[in-house]
Amino acid sequence: MQKPHIIADTREVFSGLPSLLESMANVEIKQIAVGDYIVSERVAIERKRATDFIDSMIRKRLFEQVARLKEAYEMPVLIIEDEDLFSRNVDKRAIYGAIACLLLDYGISVIRTGSIEETANIIFAMAAREQFRKKKEVALRGKKPNMSLKERQQFIIEGLPHVSAVLAKRLLSHFGSVKAIMNASMQQLKKVEGIGEKKAKAIKEVIEKEWKEED
Repeated sequence: MQKPHIIADTREVFSGLPSLLESMANVEIKQIAVGDYIVSERVAIERKRATDFIDSMIRKRLFEQVARLKEAYEMPVLIIEDEDLFSRNVDKRAIYGAIACLLLDYGISVIRTGSIEETANIIFAMAAREQFRKKKEVALRGKKPNMSLKERQQFIIEGLPHVSAVLAKRLLSHFGSVKAIMNASMQQLKKVEGIGEKKAKAIKEVIEKEWKEED
């Protein structure tokens, strides 16, 4: 029986969820820039236990995280796991308000699950539907429709190793074009704030190393 392919972030290994998914899917563990699980080029999933969701709400990190997810993937999903969402001393209206904001203002699909097993099953179902019904490939970076030229240029540079959105903008501002960045030497790259010897070497290796298709 054919199994879907799921990419899981390295931070999720200790949760036990990737191990559960391995009985249903081919799971690849990788460091992911945004999200915790990727099931297709357009669907990425952020998984939070109820306590993590509340903590990120209180510390005002929640909307920054989902904004990055929305920026990178066409169909982002947030899974809130556990039945203890309202067990802490936090106003229910604030929690419902945050969920409403995610749904209506950010366009994030929010799913509540009661256990890690339920989370595994819903991630598997999404992966199977995307890959077998919709014929979507799995990609570490999503494909967002209707990008402007400026967004597409930034998207290309963000694909280089260790290059964040902020660093991509710095590179483009410094060099002026994607072509100039690709043609830059290590010494030239190191003149950009945030790029040292290690990052410059990794970028040049990706650009210059011969590509070989795996068997």
